[in-house]
Amino acid sequence: MAKEATAPAGGIPVAELGFSAASDELDAIIEEFESGVVDVDRLVERLQRATEIVDELDRRLRRTRMQVDELVPRLEAIGREDDADGENGSEDGGEDGGGADGSGPSGGASGSGGTTGPGSAGSSGSSGEIPGLF
Repeated sequence: MAKEATAPAGGIPVAELGFSAASDELDAIIEEFESGVVDVDRLVERLQRATEIVDELDRRLRRTRMQVDELVPRLEAIGREDDADGENGSEDGGEDGGGADGSGPSGGASGSGGTTGPGSAGSSGSSGEIPGLF
């Protein structure tokens, strides 16, 4: 079982820190080590805290990557379905590929003004990419 992350005296437990706050704290600890400012009496405590932060950030990154890996193919499949609907000459499809029954993408900024996904370089072809995903 994983060891529960502890908080330094007066600090916040690592698991309760936001990603940016944890990353900033890790940077500060590294800076302490690099500058030689760490009090020898606190050396082990700071090293332990740094280790806990690294473990927590790694866990979060792995979990997030797994979620992204699961969701992207689903979104790509939806995009391919929308492209196929548009290519079939659907009269009620409109620009967003939605039908008169309310199916398909809903309003919002989809495909307009958003950024494009990795590797798309802003192209607007029908390559199965979902505009504005990333």
